[in-house]
Amino acid sequence: MIKRLEKNNQILITSRNYREASDIAKIRKLKVKTVGKHGGADLFNKLQASTFRISHLSKIVRKFSPDVAISFCSPEASRISFGLGIKHIAFSNFPFINATMRLSLPLSYKLFTPKHINKKEYTKFGINEKDIIQYKALDEYILIKGKSFTSTLPKLKLDQKQTILFRTVQTQASEVHGHKPLNIIPIIKRIAKDFPDFNLIVLGRYYEQINMLKENLRGSKIIVLNKVVDSAEILSITDVFVGSGGTMTSEAALRGIPTISYNAIPMPDEQYLVKMGLVNRGTTTNEIISLIRKLQKSNKKEIKSRARKFLNSMEDPYTKLVPILKELMKGTP
Repeated sequence: MIKRLEKNNQILITSRNYREASDIAKIRKLKVKTVGKHGGADLFNKLQASTFRISHLSKIVRKFSPDVAISFCSPEASRISFGLGIKHIAFSNFPFINATMRLSLPLSYKLFTPKHINKKEYTKFGINEKDIIQYKALDEYILIKGKSFTSTLPKLKLDQKQTILFRTVQTQASEVHGHKPLNIIPIIKRIAKDFPDFNLIVLGRYYEQINMLKENLRGSKIIVLNKVVDSAEILSITDVFVGSGGTMTSEAALRGIPTISYNAIPMPDEQYLVKMGLVNRGTTTNEIISLIRKLQKSNKKEIKSRARKFLNSMEDPYTKLVPILKELMKGTP
């Protein structure tokens, strides 16, 4: 969306210092103004990080003086926009992050969200139903239809012909509060033990999480990635994907990769894809092992064909955004 908007408009891209967001921005050659950092798992640190960002980012936004602000339901973006009299457009595919929704939606001009999510999941947080615009797609549609970025993968020692990619859970996100933390180490070790004829790659999220994984998986042939990689590239060498139910789970499924979700945090997109038969849910180690066995014998061409048909039935969310931007912007989207 940024690349398309840049053709006719001045864009200010802001982010916080957060490992995956910062590195993906570099991979995608985005000029990002980084302000503040992620607050981690601690609630007080989250609050301090948020107040720091609002204080410092508000000065940058005031100087830039935008016609409109767009964010993925960022509390800081919505608060700064409201305070400076700028219309804020929010995107969300996860209404169950109570804290984020309560802080951002009442201050947002419009909300864009996938059609399979009931509008009532959002209206309870203070946004009018008429201000919610839905699109028949998952957000990952744009990732898949967009440009892939290659040469982000380190040189991997892949001994086997097939590869399982395991994506860890987002343990520091606000949505994990109230959920019992899942111990992924036994699951990963069991996969490695039961499938020695597969390469097993683990893609972590945070430095602390990656260090923990390396410590607990020391001495095994399991590959724990150190660096952030482009999702399209890592998924291109993946034969079976095991994820927590988030963005990469959706992307893997839509790319036609046999996909398992261990559903660490219940997500509407994951529930939708399970219902559509594109994601297989396994919430215990035995279920995950059983599903890997089943999927490695499945018809890969049929899975890819079903995913392609499903993806092609979606609409581009950008086309829904353009009319709203035309109302608000001096430039032409």
